[in-house]
Amino acid sequence: MAQAHILVVDDEPDIRALVRDILEDEGYRVSVAEHAEAARAQLADQTFDAMLLDIWMPGTDGIALLREWKDGDGLPCPIVMMSGHGTVETAVEATRLGAWDFIEKPISLAKLLICLQRALESGALQQRHRRLLGRMHAEIEPIGDAEAQRALRAQLEKLAAHDTPVLLRGEAGTRKEALARWLHHLGPRRDQPFVTVAAGEIADERAAATLFGAEEGDQVLPGLLEQAHGGTLFLD
Repeated sequence: MAQAHILVVDDEPDIRALVRDILEDEGYRVSVAEHAEAARAQLADQTFDAMLLDIWMPGTDGIALLREWKDGDGLPCPIVMMSGHGTVETAVEATRLGAWDFIEKPISLAKLLICLQRALESGALQQRHRRLLGRMHAEIEPIGDAEAQRALRAQLEKLAAHDTPVLLRGEAGTRKEALARWLHHLGPRRDQPFVTVAAGEIADERAAATLFGAEEGDQVLPGLLEQAHGGTLFLD
């Protein structure tokens, strides 16, 4: 993504300079911040397409920053975490808080560029999704005043507050996808992608690539799980 604007947040000057040089050579615009306060200041003045965020920094560390954004207005952009002393627990926590990926130091050039490319593709997809939502003129709330409809709406409203898989069962033509979209609209993922998958139409030999993505030569093809990152994947 030419001229995408990247924020690099790391307390080590050598790392900031190295990553900045690499990304500028690839055609990206790059801004840097040496600690959490500088990152907040950068974000107050401008927007970014993606961020590379170090975990271990003096004062407010990267995990604390992620939590601050998640508990506030949401992550400002797709974020790839960096660490030279990472653990599985740290990576899991970062992912739970919304980080797109996790790369270890010393940084692999190939890994860095692939992770960043995928994060940018995800961010672009989410922006398109938000623009589409902005053009929608009507709510997708299930209609009807029958007792069964009221009970269904109440159940969906309760489910929307929980981050858990949901199974919708019903005969063909019972508007399961419309209900899934309404559930998505009610919950905290409403501004993230809603991706529909006609599972029966995916060929067995392409199932893994379709769901998880693939690399064909120099091209990275994001899978449906990446496209739905942070949002809802509806398996029909």
